Amino acid sequence: MPAPDVTAAAAQASAPSPELFAPPPDDDAFHDFADALTDLVPAVERTVHRLGQAPDDVDAVAELFRALHNLKGDAALCRFAAGVAIVHPLESLLARVRARALPFSPALAEIVLLALDRLELAVDTLLRGDRLADQPTLRLPPLLAGLERLAAAPGDWLEALAPEVVEQVTGFRPARLDGNEEATTAPSAFVPVSVAADDPRSTDLAFFHTLAERFEARSPRYAGRTARQCSLALDINADAGQPVPPAQLEAAVYLHDLGMMLLPEALWLRPGSLTDAERQALMRHPEDGAGLLARMPGWQAAAEIVAQHHEMPDGRGYPHGLKNGAIAPGAKILAIVDAFEAVMLKHKDRGLARSTLRAVAEINACENQFAPEFIAPFNRVMRRRLERPGE
Repeated sequence: MPAPDVTAAAAQASAPSPELFAPPPDDDAFHDFADALTDLVPAVERTVHRLGQAPDDVDAVAELFRALHNLKGDAALCRFAAGVAIVHPLESLLARVRARALPFSPALAEIVLLALDRLELAVDTLLRGDRLADQPTLRLPPLLAGLERLAAAPGDWLEALAPEVVEQVTGFRPARLDGNEEATTAPSAFVPVSVAADDPRSTDLAFFHTLAERFEARSPRYAGRTARQCSLALDINADAGQPVPPAQLEAAVYLHDLGMMLLPEALWLRPGSLTDAERQALMRHPEDGAGLLARMPGWQAAAEIVAQHHEMPDGRGYPHGLKNGAIAPGAKILAIVDAFEAVMLKHKDRGLARSTLRAVAEINACENQFAPEFIAPFNRVMRRRLERPGE
């Protein structure tokens, strides 16, 4: 019997009840759950990675099942209904793996990690005071419908169903589910400067690039960052019809974090949360980088991009709380590129490289933070990279 069509099933699924997406009634208990989730997810990712290397590791299977069981229990204790609904099907799937009724496969690994990504985003949404029901980009209804169908499906259907669920949630149909897509995020060589060698601006760009490389050298976490960001920014700009002069965008990519070098390394190199004072200091870094560019003839547009690349269309960005129409197009592109790199880096801090597909999905789930006119070009560029790795 062929596997059922998850796309059709998701479209026909009834809308979840409002109670499912209601915020937990006890703020303190929910904050405790959020803290526990922050501690637990990196361990879960490491266990999934172990199972990817040794799918028959019974200790790792038991460890993952126990983590999911405890997570569901914690969500139930604080009456976080959406959390229970996300984790319960995962627990059911792992129970079948533990009973040897289902193999632990790359497809199952991707489903577990994608669901936990969405759980983290849902928690972040509630912590900042927003309603889950007002966040359609999280794609929680199709996620929940897909997880329930996977949990109930025969084992030999899972490999066919999992890509359908991923596509319903992320908008991308994965060509592979082995967790190795991150190798396609950057070219193997640095992208050449976007002006001719005899253009007077080439000397400036070479200098800017040197500064960017020095920023990279401050931590091995940043290796290859400049090339990745420059390549992605220029590709998005080209796909969008080149609304930003490429040389200005390239200069902005190189210097957008120059202000970070003026801060204590302990502030920006360590992972984890910041104090309010540290956060305020960090929020000043765009204007520091923009200040250098603004004082150099011919780079005013790049300076504006750098100064605004942490602004958001809804006005909740920094340093000036600008809204959509006041933000330069190049800053909107750089915001997406910078966020994408940050998502990938966050998971390197956890000890694992994140798959490109999941990182793209997270950017789309948070698209209200970015200019919608550049999300579609970003998706097209990333789809080409995912579908044709190595090009």
